[in-house]
Amino acid sequence: MGQHLLIIEDETLLGDELGRHFKRQGYRVELATTIQQARHKLLQQKLAPLLVISDMNLPDGNGLDLLEEVREMPGASEWLFLTAYGSVPESVRALQLGAYDFLEKPCDLARLDLVVASARRSALAQRHLQQQRSVQTQRYAIDAFVGSSPVAQQTRTMLRRLSEVAFSSLVISGETGTGKGLAAKILHHAGARADSPFVALNCAALPRDLLESELYGHEAGAFTGAGKSRCGLFEQADGGTLFLDEIGEIPLELQSKLLKAIEDKTIRRLGSGTEIEVDIQIIAAGNRSFAREVAEGRFRNDLYHRLSLFELKLPSLRERKEDLQKLVPMLINEFNAKSNRRVTKISSQVWQQLNLHDWPGNVRELRNVIERCVLFAEDKNLPLQWLQLETSQPPVKTGTGNNLTIPLDGSMNLDAMERHIIQTALQRCNNNTTAAARMLGTSREKLRYRQQKHGL
Repeated sequence: MGQHLLIIEDETLLGDELGRHFKRQGYRVELATTIQQARHKLLQQKLAPLLVISDMNLPDGNGLDLLEEVREMPGASEWLFLTAYGSVPESVRALQLGAYDFLEKPCDLARLDLVVASARRSALAQRHLQQQRSVQTQRYAIDAFVGSSPVAQQTRTMLRRLSEVAFSSLVISGETGTGKGLAAKILHHAGARADSPFVALNCAALPRDLLESELYGHEAGAFTGAGKSRCGLFEQADGGTLFLDEIGEIPLELQSKLLKAIEDKTIRRLGSGTEIEVDIQIIAAGNRSFAREVAEGRFRNDLYHRLSLFELKLPSLRERKEDLQKLVPMLINEFNAKSNRRVTKISSQVWQQLNLHDWPGNVRELRNVIERCVLFAEDKNLPLQWLQLETSQPPVKTGTGNNLTIPLDGSMNLDAMERHIIQTALQRCNNNTTAAARMLGTSREKLRYRQQKHGL
């Protein structure tokens, strides 16, 4: 087990007995007989025990005062209090401060073991959540919006300023693939609601009936197939952030209900007459001009103005091509790690093709291109032939001069691309594996492995 357990107990015999008991269970036990000793261990020595078992009244103070002093320290600890002189006000205060339990002396060891085991599970779960939040906070720091171009720097400045204010709603606009989802996560994880849920919904991915149920939840029997009650995304995001991507795809008849929920901060599940209060910030995103959508009657004017307390417009990649110098190596490192490749060199010809391309799919398109190149790389060089950009040379040629093209609109995933490439090469070589391998610039053995992988 090996987790730290701190025992704060001025009765030496009891403290020693508890220490021996929990050492036998695998805990690393620390003993303190006064509040001052315990404070020194926690604040000066930076001890972060998983569990604290503390007497309530000690010679130099009260254990509850110490809990109140250290409860915001990093590293979740569960506190159990033991006392021979318990009172109702003290037990109430203990629970208000977040103590796990409050037990009166003398306490049976078997019962104490049950409470300690339960508290241990709770503390481990809290630490796991804290670690996840820490990872997310680092991953979605302001600098996660990469680039040294003026527009990238301006975007980071706005993200930083917005993360420092308690906005109720805002709109992120920009072309497909510019990173609206990333910007929303940065605003959440860099803001005051970082410890609360971040819930995202692509409004274009669900039909009308499911969209309403997904947002607001439903009660059992509210419609055919609703066998049990379910909370919606508004409830799931309570205290945190609800990110509504492609919000322009929400039907007009549902936009009025959405407006009411945002303004009143209450929702009502389908089939229920009870209103539920929610405290969330809304981030809405779309890849079309909201002003044009409003003017053409596809988006409610009042909903747009309620959401757009601020509108953050993300730049396209063609507006900041100098950022390729940072984005490309970063993406290569990411896909090297995922695919166990060692691509480290980028030729001048590759840089030329990358800079000449207009990137209509923006950073999302760039990610697809770099991932494909890393996957098909045979050595440390990023392969020029697999860029397959409009400005690049055709990647695959046969004696007849025919080219092989692959769509970059998201209609094919990487596995499907690889299968299509291999299948096409085999067809053009009359199923001659050696010739197909030569055409693809790989070895016969590697091609056979990939044929088996894709069932060709």
